[in-house]
Amino acid sequence: MSLMIYNTLTRTKESFETIESGVVRMYVCGPTVYDKAHVGHAMSSIVFDVIRRWLEYRGYRVLHVMNYTDVEDKVILRAQELGMDSLELAEGYMHDYDRHLKDLNVLPASVNPRASTEIDAILDMVKGLVDRGFAYQVDGDVYFRVAKDDDYGKLSGRRVEEMKAGARLIVDERKEAPADFALWKAAKEGEPAWESPWGLGRPGWHIECSAMNLHHLGEQIDIHGGGSDLIFPHHENEIAQSESFTGKSFSRYWVHNGMLQLQGEKMSKSLGNVVTVEEFLENHNGNVLRMVILNASYRKPLKFNQDVIMQAERAWERLRGALRPAIPKTEVPEDVVVGLAEQVENTRVGFEAAMDDDFNTSEALSHLFELVRSINQARDAGMELEEAQQTLRDLSGVLGLELEIEWGIDREAEAFIDLLIEVREELRQAQQWALADLIRDRLTTLGVFLEDGKEGTTWRVG
Repeated sequence: MSLMIYNTLTRTKESFETIESGVVRMYVCGPTVYDKAHVGHAMSSIVFDVIRRWLEYRGYRVLHVMNYTDVEDKVILRAQELGMDSLELAEGYMHDYDRHLKDLNVLPASVNPRASTEIDAILDMVKGLVDRGFAYQVDGDVYFRVAKDDDYGKLSGRRVEEMKAGARLIVDERKEAPADFALWKAAKEGEPAWESPWGLGRPGWHIECSAMNLHHLGEQIDIHGGGSDLIFPHHENEIAQSESFTGKSFSRYWVHNGMLQLQGEKMSKSLGNVVTVEEFLENHNGNVLRMVILNASYRKPLKFNQDVIMQAERAWERLRGALRPAIPKTEVPEDVVVGLAEQVENTRVGFEAAMDDDFNTSEALSHLFELVRSINQARDAGMELEEAQQTLRDLSGVLGLELEIEWGIDREAEAFIDLLIEVREELRQAQQWALADLIRDRLTTLGVFLEDGKEGTTWRVG
């Protein structure tokens, strides 16, 4: 089965074929850095991290660009409220997000461009659009002429004649049409500004991504990604200006992740219903957030609440628990040996089929849990688990999950673990197996693995 990927542009699943054999050019819209990033931003980064990891597992070389928007109205307004330089404000939030991505085990992008360092590329593109008649200038502002783009609206399904000035279209009587959007904005007092043929000014939001894309990946790319809230107007405008500038099809596949929902509403700073990445990581391991996202379809809205978080935490701990060692026995039933070997193969085949079906991570996880069940049964039979556990590690790693994490253990904790092991031994002697197993399993979920031997029970971390 070939890799199938859902394309927002065509609204169908399509067979994945790259422009250049063996190479994937993927651009993902990153956050606008005017405040602390929330877990909705992290969702997008994790989704496209998993997509990248799967493509690399399938043998592709992935050129992955994720930008930072550091020149934009929200950044400027926030900096003015705080009495700060807008670029300095953005720099701090970019640094924080980079750190959070490491905590979430997101692979570093090939390039992380930012608008403020791409002004030359942006100006070249705006000039080209003006020269080709796709843009016009008014009082130092430059606007894209939407009416000249015959297929404007093809991504979102919106028709130009149905668009009226309103919530998403800025009212400006100087524009030729309400749907025309800014490529370059004339300088205002207190805003960052650069020299241009139209006077001092700064780029509009949409042109920034198109120019960075063109600069770092070329005129045509394989995947353009981002949250579904970017389909209109941002991605629609990117298509219009990019294809008008190059005369070529921009991106083969448009991939959009759904939105995190808190109490039934999209998580958004404007709604004030956000959970920051920093807040989440103060209370949970980064792998738990990844499990929340992997347990659902990346394209659909995702409920985010305490029940979902706890379910994800238990699921991650169950995966980790499958790595605890077995106590080898001299004789292991043949059906157990054969059964585990078959499950290892079935897991790999099922996992790959699920991921090839538009990155169906929830189905892929179900195959991992089938393997976990077989591993636990084989452990009880005293079978060596090395191959099966390595398969679990490898496939979990493809999803970016870390199952073996070093936990710091202080002396007080060591003493408490030793006490629990003594209590467990007394329970075993009293044949209270369920309680003894409960202690072992709870320690396992905390990263403490017990090993029973002739000399007694020992423990290890990680």
